[in-house]
Amino acid sequence: MNHVGVIGAGAFGTALASVMRIGGLDVTLWGRDRAQILAMQTEKINVRYLNGVSLPDGLNVTTDLVDLRDADVVLMVLPAQSLRGFLTESKFVTNAPVVLCAKGIENTTGLLQSQIFEGSHKAVLSGPAFAIDLTKGMPIAMSIGCSEKELGAQLQETLSTQTLRLYRTQDVTGVQLCGALKNVYAIACGLAIGAGFGESTRAALMTRGFAELARLARSMGAQTETLTGLSGFGDLTLSCTSFQSRNFTFGEQLGRTGTFETGKTVEGVVTAEAVLVLAQKAGVEMPIAQTVANILNGKQQIHEALAMLMSRPLKHKE
Repeated sequence: MNHVGVIGAGAFGTALASVMRIGGLDVTLWGRDRAQILAMQTEKINVRYLNGVSLPDGLNVTTDLVDLRDADVVLMVLPAQSLRGFLTESKFVTNAPVVLCAKGIENTTGLLQSQIFEGSHKAVLSGPAFAIDLTKGMPIAMSIGCSEKELGAQLQETLSTQTLRLYRTQDVTGVQLCGALKNVYAIACGLAIGAGFGESTRAALMTRGFAELARLARSMGAQTETLTGLSGFGDLTLSCTSFQSRNFTFGEQLGRTGTFETGKTVEGVVTAEAVLVLAQKAGVEMPIAQTVANILNGKQQIHEALAMLMSRPLKHKE
């Protein structure tokens, strides 16, 4: 595997393409916006999503999917809610293994990315990594999940670089659920901090949020090692504590001002509703996720919602 195709020229797609190219691979980055791609080709920078970060020499940027026909592996880095539409509209077909990189659950169906993409050879990539940190060459570790042991090992070896270390698991479901659910709890922590609650409140929301995440994920077959690993507790910690997290920032601004405007994808907003459907099917109680959904839908105010959480029946176990 030497030629990597990357579908999605947002911040994370551009970052992954850049780190793979710097690592010595031939990389083709595809984006649908012709004006954006033309600007990237001429200016060697993604002004819209990663302004100030130069693209590495030799990175091929294109709007033509034909340029990915010879790719040995394809990274699918589209927003979770856009994957089905892209596959339907583009009729994209490849014999190469596809690595799904979005962290979200389809809101209309409750399906994970690996359930939407029907290709036979696929994997998922998730974990605590901000796009800007990837492009700066900071040491980063992520999880790659693949049910095929041999293919997973091959992808792990190909996509790991001097600055990006991948840990392999066959728990495809667990990696995806962790990546999607942590966004909801990042919004919860942002709401609390924005509304003026302290670090102790954030710690409580993170801990109890992780308990909710684990209950649902285990009910759907996730492994404990995944939950406590990079794509689980690792990504939850990063997303709930940093202003670089879109979901945390969304929650913080909403908690502080009552409004939020962004041109960037905030996966947790949609996932908050989708996860409740999964929880209901699994018979799992998720009060924090429910509270986040209620706030986003305007059914509850932040202080009222947190007061209701605190007034729930006391538990014997943590």
